Amino acid sequence: MGLSDQVREHCAAVAAGARWVTIDDEALEGVDPGPEPSLDPERHYLEGAAEDVAAYMLALDSINFGSGWFPTLRKRPGCSGYNTIAWALADHWRANGPWSAAELRRMDPDRIALVLGQDPGHELMALYAEALRQLGSFLRGRASPEAIAAADGSAQRLAELLAHSMPFYDDTGFWKRAQIVPSDMALAGVAEFSDLDSLTIFADNVVPHVLRVDGALRYHPDLAAHIDAGRLLPPGEQEREIRACAVHACETIAGRLEIAPRALDNALWNRGQAPRYKAIPRHRTRSVFY
Repeated sequence: MGLSDQVREHCAAVAAGARWVTIDDEALEGVDPGPEPSLDPERHYLEGAAEDVAAYMLALDSINFGSGWFPTLRKRPGCSGYNTIAWALADHWRANGPWSAAELRRMDPDRIALVLGQDPGHELMALYAEALRQLGSFLRGRASPEAIAAADGSAQRLAELLAHSMPFYDDTGFWKRAQIVPSDMALAGVAEFSDLDSLTIFADNVVPHVLRVDGALRYHPDLAAHIDAGRLLPPGEQEREIRACAVHACETIAGRLEIAPRALDNALWNRGQAPRYKAIPRHRTRSVFY
């Protein structure tokens, strides 16, 4: 069983026994898949040599977490937390080029905070520095394309290599960030994978929120009240039910629409940036996994 099939099995089991989250099958029928997935070429570094773009995407995906802290970050005008981080890192690449594996292994909070325009004492900067040090150790002196090539053209294999090599990717039962790497590499045009469409959605806090606003996910009143009050949701049963039910619901939607779950994920995530969705609180959990 591949990593993504393990995610499907895990999330189906969680959804079947969920106490806090319910999937509304009728509402699933009205979910619009949206446009094809893509990366914003201004907010992402896509214009350079393939090796530099691959290095950027690996670095970005290694710090693609922290939504529970995003309300406390300094954001670029009109940008989400993710887009603020992606754009700041892209500007660093444009001005200075990629970090070497040795530089990644020496990363500290002061340096990453300077690049991202954040307070070096912010808790997330220490976590980002650790994530980049883990990436430096994973690369072991290899260029990013070499590390990607070790997966032999398999998105599943690449996700497994990441999950088994770096603790911050090892999100057991979901592997959100491990799965998003091959998808992002393909969207950036720097890698091809024969099994790309076997990936699940990338379980975070945005896609479940969109499904909730659209009526496809329903929360227990106590859970809904907690989230709507803007209170942090601790890691555990409730937030795992939210993510698992989103994965399971999107498998149903993707099958009905005959599209890949990863494409559906991208469309729903982008929809979540619209004012209608941002006007309603989403769940916030402080985790290195999303």
